[in-house]
Amino acid sequence: MQPSPHLQPHHVHRVYWSRDGIIPGIYAIAPMLPGTLAFGLAFGALCAQKNFTLAEVEVMMAIVYGGLSQFVAVQSWPDTLTVSTIATLALLTTTVNIRFALMSASLRPWFGTLPAWQAYSSMLLVTDGGWLAATRYREHGGANAWYFVGGGIVLYMVWLVSSIPGFLLAGQLADPKKYGVDLVMPAFYAAMLVPAWKGPRRAIPWVIAGTVALTVHWLVPGYWFIISGAIAGSVSAGLMADE
Repeated sequence: MQPSPHLQPHHVHRVYWSRDGIIPGIYAIAPMLPGTLAFGLAFGALCAQKNFTLAEVEVMMAIVYGGLSQFVAVQSWPDTLTVSTIATLALLTTTVNIRFALMSASLRPWFGTLPAWQAYSSMLLVTDGGWLAATRYREHGGANAWYFVGGGIVLYMVWLVSSIPGFLLAGQLADPKKYGVDLVMPAFYAAMLVPAWKGPRRAIPWVIAGTVALTVHWLVPGYWFIISGAIAGSVSAGLMADE
């Protein structure tokens, strides 16, 4: 029996486009859709409480597409926009989103042989959950670009509309703790760690990153805990010898 072309080693099959990878890609990200909906719902409510218009919310959802960075930016939104406050917001957004540059770089062995317009436009769809699903697919030898792009488009469309009910129901969501909306983000990211589990040793950088982030958050005001936690986790992972 010949192995499936989707699951052959990537050193045998280079990236290709085949529409039969779309549905499996959508199935792979399906478990992430409820979390994405809740995430967007909470963001829409936050924007309404900050007096954004629905049009402004949808523009941010469409062109920033940053998840956690959008929360950070809106929570830090000043009463008056100036050059300095805009620069601060840009720096905050860049800091939180810098992980997407690393995720995109990790996909280069897969998408790097495509024409630039296909490769770089595909990277606009990189998200935490989508990247995780795509990475697992690639580790099993998958090479169909539609697997990543098809699932990514569906995730993007769900994200785009998810803030609308949150915005419209902001009055009922004035107290996030009442409905557990405040737990959406930590629960979402904690759930992402489950399929990434590769044993206690590989989890050491997670513990180091979390410990450093919590310590800095307690000692230093602002969002430096994000940067410090990311650096600590990356450095510790890099220093660990391969098994």
